[in-house]
Amino acid sequence: MNGIVIVDKPQGWTSQDVTARLRRVFGTRRIGHGGTLDPMATGVLPVFVGRATRGVEFFEHAEKTYEAVLRLGLTTDTEDITGEVLNRREPQVTREALEAALENFRGEIFQVPPMYSAIKVNGQKLCDLARKGREVERKARPVTIHELKLGSFDGREAALEVRCSKGTYIRTLCKDIGESLGCGGCMAALRRVRAGEYGIDEAVPLQELLDTQTPQAYLREVDTLFTAFPTVALTANQEKRCRNGNAFSVKLADGTYRAYGAEGEFLMLARVEKGVMSTIKSFFDV
Repeated sequence: MNGIVIVDKPQGWTSQDVTARLRRVFGTRRIGHGGTLDPMATGVLPVFVGRATRGVEFFEHAEKTYEAVLRLGLTTDTEDITGEVLNRREPQVTREALEAALENFRGEIFQVPPMYSAIKVNGQKLCDLARKGREVERKARPVTIHELKLGSFDGREAALEVRCSKGTYIRTLCKDIGESLGCGGCMAALRRVRAGEYGIDEAVPLQELLDTQTPQAYLREVDTLFTAFPTVALTANQEKRCRNGNAFSVKLADGTYRAYGAEGEFLMLARVEKGVMSTIKSFFDV
């Protein structure tokens, strides 16, 4: 079986837990996921099955949208409510003050990755070092917050909607917002509602996948990753050259295309430069 299944990851599962269980469901070891979610987080987790795993690398840069809860007045070592409490304060923050603070976190910002993360330093995961009580210096990294909206706010907890670039830590965003307000803060809840082309309305509860007798029915084609690019149908000769890994002439404008065979099979993501089409990544069955 080949394709992409959009999982609604439940709380308490790691992304690796999900893929491990789905290997059995789909009967293949060729499975990967599109973007790690913390165990406490829920929501959209695209899982790539079989030949579709060739598309994972294109998903790494996809924008993500989250619904998060920021708890003010509480700081922890993990930057979320699952961690050890480092400090408690009574927040004295108005909605106006919070709105003003959020303005400083829109656009390109710099984040210092949390110690409890899978980032590697000198070959070791930061989270493994953190569990041993060690802390190492981390360089701030640029990320982009495309949208940051404030929903409900009761003076202690704020509902945030965040649309952001790859590599953004929502935990760290919550911590940094709390620090900027002088009372500290951490992430109290997180749900990913969109990842790239896929939204939460398309996501399947994990338990439904574990219970189904027809898992193939939940797979969508890998070309759904690339709907932003135009399609082109290849001639028989062009298809033959494509399957042999050869470039060929086309009468198309420069750009990126989804190329299909005569039978409608998605063959490749292709690049056209100066009238020549070449393969960026092939997806046909060999």
